[in-house]
Amino acid sequence: MSTDRTRPAGRRDQSGPRSAPSGPRSASNGPRSAPNGPRQVPPQRSRRPHPHRPLRPHQWFAERLLAVLSGQRPVHWMLGHTIGEAYDQLAELAPSTPLRATHGTRPVLRHCRGAQPATGVVEAFASIAAGDRVRAMAFRLEQGADQRWRCAAVELGGERLTTGAPGPR
Repeated sequence: MSTDRTRPAGRRDQSGPRSAPSGPRSASNGPRSAPNGPRQVPPQRSRRPHPHRPLRPHQWFAERLLAVLSGQRPVHWMLGHTIGEAYDQLAELAPSTPLRATHGTRPVLRHCRGAQPATGVVEAFASIAAGDRVRAMAFRLEQGADQRWRCAAVELGGERLTTGAPGPR
């Protein structure tokens, strides 16, 4: 057993893990070489088309609304991100957790799209899946004078979330 703690036990070479071998590999220590030379391996690509692209405002809000309406986050988490009656609507609906997990399956955001009908306004919709159930959510974002986006209205499954009206159960 090796006493050197910088490399795994049994490793004999002095190079680090990121160095490439200098010559062709033999059959005993790697893949076989092709008759015409070493096999070329194409570079691996990420499954996401843009892995480091920041979320757009409607995608960010969809994730936050899902967290509140599924009971993963408290409604006051949206306090600074709502205007008008949107916070009251969320506060009324959140205790019933209409997007809660079903049969142990945590709800996930499937699709989220947005349209900009006017400058500083985004109307968005999202589909949310939890197990075999799929729910629809629509919301409106408005950009304030401080250039921050805030949620102004929310609809869930075709029913408008209004203060005083019972939500879907």
